[in-house]
Amino acid sequence: MKKYSIQSFIQETVQNDNKNDFFELEKDYILELNIQNQTVMIKKGAMIAYDGHIKFEREGLLSKGVANLLKKAVSSEGTTMMKAQGTGRVYVADLAKKIRILYLENEAIHVNGNDILAHEESLRSDIKMMKSVAGIMGGGLFQASISGTGHVAITTHGDPLTLLVKPGQPVFTDPNATVAWSGNLKPEFKTDISLKTLIGRGSGESFQMKFEGEGWVIVQPYEELYGVE
Repeated sequence: MKKYSIQSFIQETVQNDNKNDFFELEKDYILELNIQNQTVMIKKGAMIAYDGHIKFEREGLLSKGVANLLKKAVSSEGTTMMKAQGTGRVYVADLAKKIRILYLENEAIHVNGNDILAHEESLRSDIKMMKSVAGIMGGGLFQASISGTGHVAITTHGDPLTLLVKPGQPVFTDPNATVAWSGNLKPEFKTDISLKTLIGRGSGESFQMKFEGEGWVIVQPYEELYGVE
């Protein structure tokens, strides 16, 4: 068989039928969801292919209350989710970002709203506003709190780094590079505003998220900027 033949390419890239977990990494950048009469919440616009009998439905704006409706109305982050229901396989991806699957066991995590790819419907998700001018200017205005038992898939630009937060040893991160943190941590914002930092970019060098206590925080090697739609 020739190295660059079509058949060689197909064999190298073909979907692996031996992988059939509920949440399965088909590739580093493609998540396979094996749905059996179930419902999964996936990021709006993330579906790239599916087979079987799947129905897609955008999450109702009022499904999580008026407060969340107002947050969505002013948020430019990718927090809008849709339901995938039925039986079949759904493939999802987001801008070639690397995907990580986490299984929560009656646990909670906080995730940047733009970095949630999919989660089981059984998990509780709540969009929360970071009440800080730093959050607005740093691009981290909204976070999603995910809690309960089940799978959640998050995305990162490149390989993530997890920093451990220990008592008396706070960790500071750039809001634009912060992906997720443990459910018990409540970040504060540290500001370093001066005339120089307000000229030009004014990103994480001017605003940092401060994590204190005991837990962990995930950062990525990329500062994700958020525009206004």
